Amino acid sequence: MNFQRMLLLPTLIISSLLAWSHPTVASETAVIAEGHYVMGDSDTFAVAEERVLQRAQRKAVEEAGLYIESTFLDREKTKAGVSHQVSSLEIRTITGAIIKTEVLESRRTFADNRPNLYVRIRAVVDLDSLRAAVRRWHTEQRFVEHYHRLQKENATLKTQLETLRAFPTGVRTLTVDPVNRHDRTQAQAQALIEKAMVLQDLSLKLELTSQAAVLAPQSIDPLILRGQTYLSLASIAYSNKTNPRDYSEYVDNARMDFDRALLIDPQNTWALLGKGDVATWLNRPEEAVLSFERTLELAPFFDLARLRLITLYTAEARKLVVLGQWTSALSVLQKCLPPHLHDSWIPYQKEAYLLRSKIYQQLKQPILAIADLSAILRIDPAEKRALLARAQLYQDERQGESAKNDFERACKLGSTLACHQLP
Repeated sequence: MNFQRMLLLPTLIISSLLAWSHPTVASETAVIAEGHYVMGDSDTFAVAEERVLQRAQRKAVEEAGLYIESTFLDREKTKAGVSHQVSSLEIRTITGAIIKTEVLESRRTFADNRPNLYVRIRAVVDLDSLRAAVRRWHTEQRFVEHYHRLQKENATLKTQLETLRAFPTGVRTLTVDPVNRHDRTQAQAQALIEKAMVLQDLSLKLELTSQAAVLAPQSIDPLILRGQTYLSLASIAYSNKTNPRDYSEYVDNARMDFDRALLIDPQNTWALLGKGDVATWLNRPEEAVLSFERTLELAPFFDLARLRLITLYTAEARKLVVLGQWTSALSVLQKCLPPHLHDSWIPYQKEAYLLRSKIYQQLKQPILAIADLSAILRIDPAEKRALLARAQLYQDERQGESAKNDFERACKLGSTLACHQLP
C-alpha cells in the first residue's frame, strides 16, 4: 500500500514586527504583509480575492514567529484547455492566530492577459496561540518525523514480510549489567531510540526498540516507536492482501505497547493516537473516536488526530445515510465540520461536505446545501461532483444563470453529463 506523503516542515521564524499606530495588548502583535495571486481560467474574482487575502494572512502569521506545520501547496493546472489554480495546505497552517485584518492596499493588474491580484494588509496576531504551538512542536517533533518516515517506508519494505515471518516478532530481552548506573542505561536507551528512528529495516527497528524498552522500562518512547513499527508491518501485510491472521499479531503487539505507554503516562497524545489507530485496525470505530477526541482535548492542534476523526465521522455518517437516518447523519457530520476550522482543512473535509450537502437537500434546505458545495469549490474550482450538484440545486431553485455557469464549467472539465444539460 502506497501512502500519500504529507511532509511537516517545522521551523521557527523570528522577525522584526511592524507596530500599529495604536498600542496592542502584550499577547498580540501587529504585522504588515503582502499577498499575490494569478487568476486561473476557472476562478471568479471573488474566489481570487479571498485567496490573495489568505496568502497575505499566512505570511503575516509566519512573520509573527510561526512554526509552520505543513507544506503550502500552490500550483496551476491546465485541463481541457482551461487553467485553474490549486492552493491548499497539505495539512494546515495555524492562521487561526489572526485576530483582526485590515486591508491597506488592494489592486488588480494584467500580465499575459491574465488578472494579477495584489493585497497589502495589517494583521493582529495572537502570540499566545503561536507560543502554544511552538511548545507542542518542541515536545513532539521527534515523533512527528518518525511517524511520517514510517509511512514512507511502506513502499520499499514489502519484501521483508516473508523474512520476518521466519523469526519471532515478540519482545526480545536484553541482559543488563545490574551495576550500571541509571543515567548510563537511560543514555543507552536514548541512543538506541535515535538509531531506530532512522532505520529502514523494520526487523532491526523492532530489535532496537525492544532493547531500549528493557533498558528504560519507565520510558514511553521505545513503546510508541515499537507500536508504530508493528502497525507499519500490519499495513505492509494488508497491502500484500495477506490473510488477516498473518498480521493480527502485529496489531495485537502494537495494542500492548500503546496500552503500556498509557499506563505510564495516561495523557500522552502519541500513545492515545496509537490506541485509536489500533482500534481502527480492529474495526472498533467508537473506541477509535474516543481516543482521537481525547487526543484533541489534550492537544487541540494535533492535526493527525483531527484527520483520523474526519475520516471516521464521515464513514459513520455515510452508513446512517444508507439507512435513511438523515438527522442522525447530520449530527455526526457537524462534529467534523465545526465552523471555527480554517479553510485549509476543506480538502480533507471534501467528502464530508459533499455528504452533508446531500443531507441538506433531503431535509429541504437547499441554501445550506449550496453553501457546502460552494465551500468545496472555493478551494477546488475543478471539483466536478460539486459543480454538478450545485448546478442541479441552482436549477431546482430557478437560478438559471448560475446553473448554466456551473454546467459550463463542469463541461469544460470533461463532464459529459454536464454537457448534456447545456442548450
